[in-house]
Amino acid sequence: MKSKFTVHDSAMLLIDHQQGTIKLARNLPREEIVQNTRALARTAKETGMPLVLTSSMETEFQGLLLEDLQNIAPEEYAQRVKRPGVVDCWEYEEYKQAVEATGKKKLIMAGLTNDVCIVYPAISAVEDGYEVQVVVDAGGSPTTLADETALRRMENHGVTLTSTNQVMAELAVSWSHDFGKTIQTIMYQEILSKLITE
Repeated sequence: MKSKFTVHDSAMLLIDHQQGTIKLARNLPREEIVQNTRALARTAKETGMPLVLTSSMETEFQGLLLEDLQNIAPEEYAQRVKRPGVVDCWEYEEYKQAVEATGKKKLIMAGLTNDVCIVYPAISAVEDGYEVQVVVDAGGSPTTLADETALRRMENHGVTLTSTNQVMAELAVSWSHDFGKTIQTIMYQEILSKLITE
């Protein structure tokens, strides 16, 4: 692959993984969304990738970001961009500036929900010249139809759709090198260990 995303040239953007918002993602089990979100956050933190967090209307139904993110990335949590309700976070200047400050043109996005909180910033970032991958299984939507419609819309606008394991493997490059070993360990601890049975 010629345009592979690497830990050196990519930023991780986790959008609206909030304690209330996750209740709206019904097409995937909550546990799966949380484990995949944890894996992405840990991958960014443990490989030194920029990690940008944002939330929307924390004092309302949406609530605070998941405690998992607070624990994994306390510094980024403290610096999270708290939006007053702007749906497309890319249109909120403070957020866009935080992403631009990373200096990265390859963006890995995930969030809740795919059909509202991710579809618009992913398309907006592509329109502004960024390469964007959306990790569809670290988010979700109220229904399967809503999710599939959002995915088609993003794909039609040049967004690359991916999964947690897929993007982690892409970032790893080789399981036998430093970053690869780190990412493989995270993948096993957060995801694979739950799939392997005796």
